[in-house]
Amino acid sequence: MTTSSPFADLGLADSLLRAIADTGYTAPTPIQAQAIPQVLKGGDLLAAAQTGTGKTAGFTLPILHLLMQQKPELRKPGRPRCLILTPTRELTAQVAESVQTYGKYTSLTSMVMFGGVNINPQISALRKPLDILVATPGRLLDHCGQKTVDLSGVEILVLDEADRMLDMGFIRDIRKILALLPKQRQNLLFSATFSDEIRTLARGVLNNPGEVSVTPRNTATELVTQTVHMVEQHHKRDLISHIIRESGWHQVLVFTRTKHGANRLAEKLVKDGLTAAAIHGNKSQSARTRALAGFKDSTVTVLVATDIAARGLDIDQLPQVVNFELPNVPEDYVHRIGRTGRAGATGAAVSLVDNSEIKLLKDIERLIKKTIERKPVEGWTPSPTSAAAFERQERDEDARSPRGGNRNGGGGRGGNAGRGNGGGNAGAGRSRPAQGQPRAAAGGRAPAPARAGGEGRGNGGARDGKPADRPAHAGRAEGRPQQSQRRPEGTARPAGNGGSGRPAEGRPAQGRSSGAPRAALLGK
Repeated sequence: MTTSSPFADLGLADSLLRAIADTGYTAPTPIQAQAIPQVLKGGDLLAAAQTGTGKTAGFTLPILHLLMQQKPELRKPGRPRCLILTPTRELTAQVAESVQTYGKYTSLTSMVMFGGVNINPQISALRKPLDILVATPGRLLDHCGQKTVDLSGVEILVLDEADRMLDMGFIRDIRKILALLPKQRQNLLFSATFSDEIRTLARGVLNNPGEVSVTPRNTATELVTQTVHMVEQHHKRDLISHIIRESGWHQVLVFTRTKHGANRLAEKLVKDGLTAAAIHGNKSQSARTRALAGFKDSTVTVLVATDIAARGLDIDQLPQVVNFELPNVPEDYVHRIGRTGRAGATGAAVSLVDNSEIKLLKDIERLIKKTIERKPVEGWTPSPTSAAAFERQERDEDARSPRGGNRNGGGGRGGNAGRGNGGGNAGAGRSRPAQGQPRAAAGGRAPAPARAGGEGRGNGGARDGKPADRPAHAGRAEGRPQQSQRRPEGTARPAGNGGSGRPAEGRPAQGRSSGAPRAALLGK
């Protein structure tokens, strides 16, 4: 008996409709309504949709349908029919969960594959027939090198968060994986946003693709109330603690630029009587899983994260997102605040901005084409001197804006990382000596300067599947991996170095170095 549902109009199999009904969803989102029929036709697809719009189900549902309808004559161990590539462990786990949720009434098998965990259980799982493999690129290549996985039978390839995949330096890994796949296959690229440059690059992977876009690129949802609190850097930790406690917030996602800063802030909040945990690339997989689980079940009130959590963190009706520090790349602001205001719910995004971040704030406002409300917090108004400095900095940035030129997404990723470090973030560096001065207020010292010690430098924990944190300083990035014989997953070798070195995890590809591998992909 066919389940009565608007999803039935999309042509999905009864077993999938039954699973959808179990989840409580009654109607497809716009991206699902547009993408599912296109995928079912069997052609390639380039889809752009804002975070939280249901794009994961937009490709998992039709893929499950196609694989059910096109049963292979012979299923071989370790030979998947569908390969889904994602940039981070968290997103990999989320996609795999979606596949299991919607495929529970089918006979299709799936597995998840990422680094940072023992490879042997994955090898054991690959000894059985496999339909869908969800993987991060680095760990997948490890298996390919050990010949424990066979990609010759892939019928459908998905690059999820494709803009970030390419932007984070996965281009070489992707090229290697593409070379192992059959020429005849269906390719799907899904992403929250696509710059013109990324769109052009993506088309080098696709064959006459259909295109779906349900929201303007690089726009923040109107359902999210955005507010800026101007505050001196050394007051930030006390202010955020005050806001959370006074507002009675029960679930808050806080973004920092650095791993060290995330740890320091989480420790400060715990000292102030809040339940808080940090999640970033140097945390073990088990610690990250525990922190996420605690946050989802509300035993952890505050989750302090680097941008690793901006992709793939799926929290239903997350009410508050706080930018403890603004990101260097304006597009990341959109991804951050996209964690709230999902699926029609309302949410609030609060940003704490010091005078060194004015440039970053202005870049964000130009990107989203909106001025974010400046709102003072009672009892935390900056001193007259500081307030005057804020206003002067804003005027200066407004006066310089005509020559900014960073309004397309592609330029923002390559060029703005450098400009942000040289402008907004260098300013942060200039202002940070004040952070080291002792304060009488509770909470101890302010965060150490990002350049001091190069947080995470040489840390062996910065491995497989942790390409998530953006550096505070391009030349001295946090989490810079030490040189070793083995390349961690998600840290593609930079162009021009012969593969001998690797950039800091999650570092955006710089414009001058990214051209060669990107062009190579286009000409594949």
